[in-house]
Amino acid sequence: MLAAAAAVGHHRAMGGTWRRAYSVAVLVTLAALDNVVIGLLPPLYTPWSAALGVGEAALGVTTAATYLVTAASAVGWGYLGDAWRRRPLLLVGTVGWTLGALGTAAAPSFGAFVAAQLLTALGLGAVSVVGFSVVSDLVSPRRRGLVLALWGLSQGAGLLAGTLLGGLLGARQPRLPFLVLAVVGVVAAAAYLGTREVPRGGAEPELAPLFRDGAGYPYRLRRGDLGVLWARRTNRWLILQGLTAQAALGSFVWLPRLLQSRAQEQGIDTPTAIMVGSVLAALLQLGGVLSVCGGWLGDRVARRRPGGRALVAGVAVLAAVPLYVVLFLLPLRVPVPAGADAGAVLRAVLGGVLTSPTVAAAVLLGLCAAGLTAANSPNWFALIAEVNPPEHRGTVFGLGNLVNGAGRAGGTALAAGVFRAVAAAVPPPASYAVGLAACQLMFVPTGLMFLRAARSSPADIAATAELLRERAAAAR
Repeated sequence: MLAAAAAVGHHRAMGGTWRRAYSVAVLVTLAALDNVVIGLLPPLYTPWSAALGVGEAALGVTTAATYLVTAASAVGWGYLGDAWRRRPLLLVGTVGWTLGALGTAAAPSFGAFVAAQLLTALGLGAVSVVGFSVVSDLVSPRRRGLVLALWGLSQGAGLLAGTLLGGLLGARQPRLPFLVLAVVGVVAAAAYLGTREVPRGGAEPELAPLFRDGAGYPYRLRRGDLGVLWARRTNRWLILQGLTAQAALGSFVWLPRLLQSRAQEQGIDTPTAIMVGSVLAALLQLGGVLSVCGGWLGDRVARRRPGGRALVAGVAVLAAVPLYVVLFLLPLRVPVPAGADAGAVLRAVLGGVLTSPTVAAAVLLGLCAAGLTAANSPNWFALIAEVNPPEHRGTVFGLGNLVNGAGRAGGTALAAGVFRAVAAAVPPPASYAVGLAACQLMFVPTGLMFLRAARSSPADIAATAELLRERAAAAR
């Protein structure tokens, strides 16, 4: 983290460097906590279904709805962040999802539960899009892929932590994980009060003369700029690829359910099977930590080839598809005794990596597949920052999030539909396995769109850099 912070900005005084390091640390932590919230509910569909008196499908629809609300609100938050001060918006978003988590923990009915989840989604929309805009202004282009990989990695780590926290703490007490997270959210909001207001464009080398002279970057988003955003070809590919990428990723909310079903097939009781599914799901997605490698590789290739970031992302996503298909169809058998506590489940699953060939093969496939798809996010983040001037980045990110949310919600619903269709021929867990494997084919058009962005991004990057140089020269 400190190494990443040392690479940002043009202010080198010790006080300024450490203040920026603190700001980066808090933003990364907030990004992680956001995704802890997202990961809590899917492993707990079974106990929440019983507690609220609704079917699991209703909870899946609720999850899809939160994705849509987060994505739709991100467009508005992004516009506000590009036009106004961003620090208060981040604080409001953090308080919003904290209140939503607390409301979920206390929900007496399904209606109250849905309302709390939607409030959480509104807060998450602010933190995701405005947080990205701030981080991109803290990071120099030379290290942007690496540092944004850390930011993206924190989100992946948060999602895994949410899956684990939900399954281990909530298998018998489904409200407890949300209460714990609400307390953590209060601490995070307090920590954010110590961050600084980051100047727009503060890390752009073309604008360095302005900041050295004590001036600022005065440009803000205007309504007429929206057409300009869409006119950049790379923006179109970066936004549209999220529809299919997130459709594939949206199906992953059912991964704990697949693994739970496999455990139940072995005769394991439901609470223990929920814990097994959560731990295995987190283990199979650990390859997300390799997003740092994808960001680093994108930085390296981009120095030699302007379209290198999109090329790295496109090739990696396409290579992951067959690995995911094999992973989901692979049978798993974990030797976990019925009625085991959380510690026993952890030991059994981790021990299975050494003693069970199918578990070892699944972990290896998951590590490679998740590592390849993880190259998508840091290079996507960095490309948005490089093909757009500072006052446009939050809005483009918000539009991308809108499409991402639609894709993820669609993927969640698509997977559920495939499960039902396949179940007519084969029962669970085979129906879950076939459905998840089929959904991964949505990554193919994603990879192809990144390859198109590899062709268009060099001209867009050069045009943005020239625009910033002209603005800096005109202001001096």
